[in-house]
Amino acid sequence: MRKRKLMNEINVVPYIDVMLVLLVIFMVTAPMIQTGSVDLPTVGKSSQPPVAPLEVIIKADASLALRDRAKGGPEQVVTHADLAARIKQAQAANPQQPVLIAGDRNVKYEVVLGVMDELQRQQVARIGLLVQPVAAK
Repeated sequence: MRKRKLMNEINVVPYIDVMLVLLVIFMVTAPMIQTGSVDLPTVGKSSQPPVAPLEVIIKADASLALRDRAKGGPEQVVTHADLAARIKQAQAANPQQPVLIAGDRNVKYEVVLGVMDELQRQQVARIGLLVQPVAAK
């Protein structure tokens, strides 16, 4: 009697049948999917130059200064009570003008957060933190 040899082949016909069924399903359902639309800016919007920010400078002794980069003037020393009013006055002329807070390296983080919190309570719009990039070695 002869021994039967084991077959080591894989029958791929059922896999091909499944793949063809899936292909037909995707071909039928693909046109039915609703596509989303993306609102891109128009040429008029993108050609406007960016607005130069107001810069709130917190010095190492926790004193405050305000610099308007749009006007390019020197920094003006302000008090904590006067800061929000001066920024709101500047933003009244240009509501899209951002406010950047630049804290000295040696000032406590709590002071920076206190200034940011005070500006947010006074409904000052577009507040951010100014950082200095690390120089490449």
